[in-house]
Amino acid sequence: MGDILFLAHRIPYPPDKGDKIRSWNVLQHLASRHRVHLGAFVDDPDDVGRVARLEEICASVFWRPLSPRLARLRSLTSLVRGAPLTQGYFGDARFRAGVDRIIARHKPSLFYVFSSAMAPYVAHRHGARVILDMVDVDSEKWRQYAETSSGLTRLVYAREGRLLLALERRAAAAADAVLFVSRAEAELFRRLAPEAASRTGYVDNGVDIEHFSPSLTFPNPFGERPAIVFTGAMDYRPNVEAMTWFVGQVLPRLLTHPTAPCLWIVGSKPSRAVRALAGPDVRVTGWVPDVRPYLSHARVVVAPLQIARGIQNKVLEAMAMGAAVVVTPQAREGLDRCRDDELLTAATPAAFADAVSRILGGEAGQVGARARACVIRDYGWAKSFAALDRLVDEPRKPAVPSRRPAVTTLDLSV
Repeated sequence: MGDILFLAHRIPYPPDKGDKIRSWNVLQHLASRHRVHLGAFVDDPDDVGRVARLEEICASVFWRPLSPRLARLRSLTSLVRGAPLTQGYFGDARFRAGVDRIIARHKPSLFYVFSSAMAPYVAHRHGARVILDMVDVDSEKWRQYAETSSGLTRLVYAREGRLLLALERRAAAAADAVLFVSRAEAELFRRLAPEAASRTGYVDNGVDIEHFSPSLTFPNPFGERPAIVFTGAMDYRPNVEAMTWFVGQVLPRLLTHPTAPCLWIVGSKPSRAVRALAGPDVRVTGWVPDVRPYLSHARVVVAPLQIARGIQNKVLEAMAMGAAVVVTPQAREGLDRCRDDELLTAATPAAFADAVSRILGGEAGQVGARARACVIRDYGWAKSFAALDRLVDEPRKPAVPSRRPAVTTLDLSV
């Protein structure tokens, strides 16, 4: 096949957060088999120096800086235009011109569009096939935000969910295939956009089981107290709310445990609310160069998310490290291949504390071993890439001038 244009709303490297883990692994895989031209925004000045790594694997790289402050101001124009704030946030005339130059110069035969926010940049297909990787149903996240907010904020979030869903549906209608990160997300979108159901499928996220392996040795970053660990970007609202809930509702029940555990919140850019949680029983690390030492020496890893979309990479990475993990049903939703004895699930504060207590009491080794086995069995990248390759290598079907034949739902499961 010809060249591929890969568009991402955030530079795929380094793979240090959920969407970048997926975009980096997919990009790296596609670039190993095809000539790939990358267009992406860089929203963190520290990542500018990482462009060189992308240039090593891509045929060409085009990027534009994205200032979150200016982008937020730009998104306000969407209020006047009746568009989702997301579209204004990522709308950039110079980026559009750069995309047009890549298309004119290299004439890619496939557009791989990572997130619905980038779909407007390839509204004119130029004869190319379009794979839209939405990752998750982002509009649903905004709808959930609205449900847990009040006043003007509730109205703004509800508006964003409504208008973003309309954008997602338009983008899906123009795509040859629409991908999500899990079966649950794909099924949700089929219900929300039944007109795109036949082109909607999923490709699971995977884990590098050699990079995240219990056989590796790391220094212990903790003291003598057994560690309960949570990892994630700590300026992200669902992560902030998860830790606020855990510290307020679950941790007090655990402090009476004979092992006297300590909670470690590990992740970049902790918000003011997260920093306020720090104390004798709660440690907030901020950014760390490598989460694996924390996962390796954790007695238990928790993911008490109240709002969650897609697959939680933090959960898969901890499981790959052989850690015992306890999650809420929301965090579990995209991990439907895990058995109950491989990934512990608890919905209420009392049940969550009970599950953590059992692990602190001696079940960590057995649960962690089963967790690692689950990841190896069902969540390796090779399995996901096999499904993706079948889709990428599929020739574009010729246009049908009359009524389209019946089709079945796109099935990329392996």
